[in-house]
Amino acid sequence: MSVQAVILAAGEGTRIRPLTQNRPKALIPVANRPILEHLIESLLSCGVRDIIVVVGYRKEQVMRHLIHLPVEVRVVEQTHQIGTGHALNCARDLITDDLLVLPGDNYIDPVSLKEVLKIKNSMLITTHQHPSNFGVVDVKDGVVLGIVEKPVHAKRMTVSCGVYHLEKSFLAGMNDNQLSDAVNGLISQGASITAVPAHEWQDAVYPWDLICMNERLLRNISPSCAGTLSASAIIEGTVAIGKGSVISPYCTIKGPVVIGEDCVIGPHVVINPGTSIASRVVIEPFTVIGNSLVMDDCNIGSHSKISSAVLGEACTIGEHTIITAGTGFLEIGKEAIHSSCGVIMGNGVFSSPLVIYENSIIGNDCHIDARNGLRLRSKNIPDRTRVM
Repeated sequence: MSVQAVILAAGEGTRIRPLTQNRPKALIPVANRPILEHLIESLLSCGVRDIIVVVGYRKEQVMRHLIHLPVEVRVVEQTHQIGTGHALNCARDLITDDLLVLPGDNYIDPVSLKEVLKIKNSMLITTHQHPSNFGVVDVKDGVVLGIVEKPVHAKRMTVSCGVYHLEKSFLAGMNDNQLSDAVNGLISQGASITAVPAHEWQDAVYPWDLICMNERLLRNISPSCAGTLSASAIIEGTVAIGKGSVISPYCTIKGPVVIGEDCVIGPHVVINPGTSIASRVVIEPFTVIGNSLVMDDCNIGSHSKISSAVLGEACTIGEHTIITAGTGFLEIGKEAIHSSCGVIMGNGVFSSPLVIYENSIIGNDCHIDARNGLRLRSKNIPDRTRVM
């Protein structure tokens, strides 16, 4: 079967801010690898090697990353992000076969891709507890009757995964709006679109969704140790430790956990499951961390307890910090969104000792100075803010 994959990776991901202030959503590292890379790996495992990526926001970053992948990927630019239909049209001149269209900021497992590749004019669907964040799909007897993009009040919980297997002739009816509009147009003309249930699919609509995606993708790692492991350290489950990293005496690491290169994990640190730690991260003694995503060059102080956190690059977390999962409402854009996390931090945040975080977002380059202790609960702190 001849099919081309077209990955739409031009968007910014504004609802994921502050993590997309300096990178596109598709390049956010989850389980220590960009989301886009996980997707391309799924395609390769299905035998799809003709891959086109549509880039836009911070395109240079995406292009630099694609150069280092083990497959040649062609790139086209969407200069203005005005819809998924427009993004697909940008790749029209390179499309010569049937096409598999995918979002570059979602994870789709190989099994799901193999199933949708079996049926021309089909799409992946799943159910979601918050269907209004997606295209809501009306399905009857396995056939798609229509798609409604992000309705205020969804009538059903069946949603589109954004993955379509379509004949090349589909492009003749494409406009510059949403891809789902073109699919609805096909259906209205009598075309049959088959609904294929996804096995595993993960999207991160809001930043705290990355914690669930990280936990899921950590299941794919293989155990390895290229660093230095103390004889008194305890390793349980699947753990991958990168080159140059040092695991100090009396540490306990319970997988699945991935640790990048040149990290220093101090004595008596406990790393619980669902945690990814990038490169050049330092975790000081007697700290417990779990169910979290830590990016490059972070420094986490001693005697801290961290759960359900996403820490951007080069964050400094003072000693005796507590980050604990909580629920509430956070303002995203102009909406109050029900949220659940410990903390989401952008890049370059400095947080002094004795701060408690619960269900909060801290913007890029913020300075949190507790002095005599501070509790931040259900707060969204803008970039470059100083809190005292």
